This record gives sequence, C-alpha cells and structure tokens, in this order.
Amino acid sequence: MHPCGCGALTEKALQVTQILPISAVVPTRDRSPVLTRTLQSLSLQSAQPLELIVVDASTDDTTRKFLSEFQNQVSPNVSVRWVAADVCGAAPQRNQGVALTTQQFICFFDDDIVFEPDCIRRLWQALQSDSQLGGVNAMVVNQRYQSPGVVSRTMFTLMHGRWEKSFAGRVIGPAINLLPEDRDDLPEVVPVEWLNLGCTIYRREALPAAPFDSVFTGYSMMEDVALSLRVGRTWRLANAHTSRIFHDSQPGAHKLEARSVARMEVVNRYYVMTEILGQHGALDFLRLWIWQFFQIITVAARSSTRAKAWPMFRGQLDGLQSIVSRSK
Repeated sequence: MHPCGCGALTEKALQVTQILPISAVVPTRDRSPVLTRTLQSLSLQSAQPLELIVVDASTDDTTRKFLSEFQNQVSPNVSVRWVAADVCGAAPQRNQGVALTTQQFICFFDDDIVFEPDCIRRLWQALQSDSQLGGVNAMVVNQRYQSPGVVSRTMFTLMHGRWEKSFAGRVIGPAINLLPEDRDDLPEVVPVEWLNLGCTIYRREALPAAPFDSVFTGYSMMEDVALSLRVGRTWRLANAHTSRIFHDSQPGAHKLEARSVARMEVVNRYYVMTEILGQHGALDFLRLWIWQFFQIITVAARSSTRAKAWPMFRGQLDGLQSIVSRSK
C-alpha cells in the first residue's frame, strides 16, 4: 500500500460517477514515471475532470506516448491532451495550459502527487458549497501545519506584528506563507489566505487572464502565493481538508542547487511582498531580511542541512544584488 493510504494503483479503476466541468492543467518535465503514478491515481477517482491538459517540457517523447495510452484508462468522456511546452518552467507551462482550457473551472495539480479516494469530488463539493469561494485546495497529508515552538512562534509574531492563536493558512509579514492545519474537529471547508498548487480548483472567472506573472520562471517559487493573493482580493479561499493528496516531492536540478534556490526565493518573495501585498516601508524590508537570516540560522542549526547554510547565504546575497540592480 502506498504511504498515502490510497491502495495499490494497479487495481481496476473505480466506476466514474461524475464527469465534472473542470479543465485540469499539469506541467511536467522528464518525470514520466511519477506522472504515470499521479494520473493512475486520478483514474481511480469517483469524479474526474472533463479535460486534462499536460504541458510537457520533456527532452524525450516518453510522456507523450504514455498519455496516448492513458486515454484508454479514463472515461471516454474525458479529453486527454498532450501539449509541448513553449517555455520550460512551472508558471509559463501552467499559463500555456490555461490558455487552451474550455471549462469554467480550472484545476491545477503537480505531476508528483497521489490522489486519495474522493479527492476531486470533495474539492468540487467544497467549491460548490459557497458561490463566493474563488478557489479551494486539497490537504497535503505529508505537508501540513505543525504547532510552532517558542522560537518560531516568536518569529511569526514579530513578522505578523501581533500575536495569533494559530498562524495556519496565513500569509504574514514579508509574504511568509504557512500551511493549513489538519484536525478532526475542523469543518469540511476551512478559510485560508493562500492556496498551494498541489491540487487546487479555481473558478475561471476568479483568475486573471494569464494567472501567473512573467517574473516566475523555472521552478517558479511562490507563484501559487502570488496567484491566490490576487484572487483573494475579491474572492474567498479555502482548504477542503478531507480532500487529500500525498505529495511525493521528487528531486531535480532546480532543487539541488541551494544557492540558486535561495536567490529565487529572495527575489520572488520581494516581488510578492512589494507588488502583490504592496509592502514598501522600511519596516517591511527589515522584516524581510530578518526572516531570510532566520532561515539561514535554522538550516545551520541542523546537522542534516548545515552544509546548505553557506550556499543559501550566498544565494540570498545574489538575490539582494538583483533586487538593488533592478531598483536603480
């Protein structure tokens, strides 16, 4: 059994009870084995999107060949479409996919997740329960809010400017996004301030024409925060915590280079802080650099991650230099 608890993916697919007016968009690159597992778990869902668009930046045709076969594993009413990526990068690939969609609801999901039973159906029901909800996302069972210790809570309070009983699902200070909480006593639909893209459904009318800003390239860190904060200006956002996925995050060159990742985080966080949240004051910048320094200290304090501290520091300096040069 898979660690997410969804059972063997080779079992016969469940009978589809609903085909929903949803276009699903999935960016991928050279990860056909994990994408195969993801889509096989989708084929077991009790409800499925009417349209699946995979935007592929792979260097071979393995993914394309798999998708031509995958069409036979889902309902004949489901359209499965492979598209070669115009630009490699999570955000531009998603934008390209959205431009091709035909339905009034858009589902984004990663190529390395596993859907737990009824995930899509429960997401859909949550979105339909409130016409003011612009988007809802699934609970990532292995990536969720943990009650912070004294040091982290103090830092969160400093960043936020005031104490909160819980910071779950919040965006505080210089665009610090915290995961939603998963507790049995929570309601089915829990308000949040941002949505990750592990598995999220948005109303098309809530989305900008091009959902993801051009500043987000490559790994596209924080593009999900930027989008959901934009949508959240006029719509409510929520986590449907009984709609569940397992995120089996895969290694990649974009994640292994700690210096470049740290640079991207600084630059993209600064963008969200200033351009999306409108934070331009001296205190905002001070909080940003206190937070970045806190992250380095946290990494350096753990023996398992200590070797990344120096590359992170250099990457943050690279990011600062980039921010300064752009502002001149």
